[in-house]
This record gives sequence, structure tokens and C-alpha cells, in this order.
Amino acid sequence: MNWLTLILSMPTENATARMRAWRALKSCGAAVLRDGVYLLPRQPSSEGALTAVAQDVLENGGTALLAHADFPNEDPTRLQGLFDRSVEYGELLGEIGRIRRALSSDTAMESLKQLRKLRKTYAQLAEIDFFPGEAQRQTDAALLDVEEGANRALSPGEPHAVDAAVARLVAAEYRGRVWATRARPWVDRLASAWLIRRHIDPDARILWLASPEDCPKDALGFDFDGAKFSHAGVKVTFETLLAAFGMQGRALDRLGAIVHYLDVGGVQPPEATGVEQVLAGLRSTITDDDQLLELASNVFDGLQASFEKEGGP
Repeated sequence: MNWLTLILSMPTENATARMRAWRALKSCGAAVLRDGVYLLPRQPSSEGALTAVAQDVLENGGTALLAHADFPNEDPTRLQGLFDRSVEYGELLGEIGRIRRALSSDTAMESLKQLRKLRKTYAQLAEIDFFPGEAQRQTDAALLDVEEGANRALSPGEPHAVDAAVARLVAAEYRGRVWATRARPWVDRLASAWLIRRHIDPDARILWLASPEDCPKDALGFDFDGAKFSHAGVKVTFETLLAAFGMQGRALDRLGAIVHYLDVGGVQPPEATGVEQVLAGLRSTITDDDQLLELASNVFDGLQASFEKEGGP
């Protein structure tokens, strides 16, 4: 394996520059071979990071030498062991376990916020885990498990995704219908109900079910197991509806990304935190689901208008 080695020294009086270099080296995952000698696997991102550190050191009166290196007489597993992240993953697993033990319907919202912070920490750690192994897989699986548990505690009866293609439908054939979903809706059901009324069936009557088993045979169910429209593959129900009725456009796609993240996690859109706070506040203070949908619809109307005004591809 090819390596990058950075050899540097700093004037002892320049504590600020020394600390800045140390933080940058830690951030990019460099291993310490000995005092002042740092090692990274040779790859473009690593070379860019070490070059930036070297330049900063030189500009602050230090010395820095960046070289490509090979260690033909060294056991490669020993060098790889310098990048073992199992301790950091263990700390993350401890935090995940703490959240799991405290998880309940009352703590679900706060647990999701904490889990998203841990997900960011995990992503940063995985980025510098150059030789991933069981510790990374175990941590990722634990995060996914507790994220799913928190979502189900927040929204009992959350549907399981089915591995099936989404059939294309014609909105005109789904007008004036009764649409049914689980009561006390959260983001995916609220956004889906808004989408149905705004873009599929303007005269839709939304029926809130105490249990999916209560769904009338002539109603169009959404966002529960066995419903006409639900999670499909990686899509949440909102995205399934977009695909089924061929709705495209940057505004709806951006809304879909927000709904997806708030429902099942993934890549966090910048607007997600604010939307979550507003919807959570509405849900905690409004007990009537029709009123909750009406007010949440104003939020989605505003987001769509804002995204359309921004334009772009």
C-alpha cells in the first residue's frame, strides 16, 4: 500500500498555529508514527488535507515535508492498525444504547434529534475509517435500529417498505374519493394528505383511522401496511404518490427530500430542522387531526411557493 507521510515542526511559541495543525490532522484522520510524523493512506482527499496543513505550518514559521512513502519491510496490518476506530465506534454505541434504553412515545421526538446528531458523528467517523470492519457495520446497524424504533414510537403503525415497482396512475381517475390513513398523523401522512388535496384529488375526504383494520373497502388507504399507497423500496409514501401520479418539479422534489428525511432519515436538507419544529409544535398542541392537517397544509403551501420562487433546475 502507498502512504503519505507529513513531517513537521513548529516554533514552540506559536501555540495557536500548533493547535490548528493538530486539529486539522485529527480531523482528517492522520495517524501518529512518532512526534511530528503523521501518516495517511495515499488518496486525493488525504493529499489535499496534508498539503493544506503543510502550507499553514510553513506560513507560520515552521517546517513541513510531505512525501509519498512505502514501507516494504513493515507488516501492513500494523500500519493499518494505527487507524483502528473501534474505540470511537464503541463510544458511539454507548450513546446509541443510552437512547435506546430511554426510548418511549414520550421521548421519541427528542430521541430522533439526538440520533441525528449521532448520525452526523458517525458519518464523520466513517469518512476517516480507511479500513472499515465490523465496528463500523455494527454501529451503523445499531443506529438504523434505534432510528426505526424512534420513528415507530413517534408514529405507531409505521408501514414496512415493500419491494415493488410503483405503477403509473392517472389523477383524473382518483377524484372525489375517500382517502384513509392512521390518526394522529406525522410528517409523511400530513404531507401525503396535503399532496392528495392539492395535486391529486381536490375534493378528497381524509378519513383518520384508529387502526388500519378500520379502513373501509371503498377508501384509498395510504401510509400503512397493506394500503394502496405506502412505502415502496426506498420511497416514503409522499414519494410513492409523486411517482405514481407522475408529479415532477424541483419544488415537489425538495419537499419529498424533507419528508423522506424526517420520516426515515438519510441526507438532511437544510430546511428539515425548521419544518420539524413547526410540525412538532402543531402536533403537540392540536388534538383535532383535520385542524392539524389544515394548519400543516399552510406550511407545505409556503414551502412549495418558496421553492418555486427560487427556481433553478
